[in-house]
Amino acid sequence: MNDEIFDTAATLRERLARLHDEHHDLDEAIARLDDTSSTDELLVRRMKKRKLALKDRIAALERLLEPDDLA
Repeated sequence: MNDEIFDTAATLRERLARLHDEHHDLDEAIARLDDTSSTDELLVRRMKKRKLALKDRIAALERLLEPDDLA
């Protein structure tokens, strides 16, 4: 049973790392687009929305891995 929990936690940590990488990549891409004069506003809005969704998923995974002890 403990091995299953460890495998699940390891899998969640791997997923969390990938989400952090994707979030960081989107942040850099948005910054580059903002620096250009012919910015595609729709594309930037979609990227920002995706970035926010990633942030929410990251927070949810972090709560699963390190739940609050207040409950």
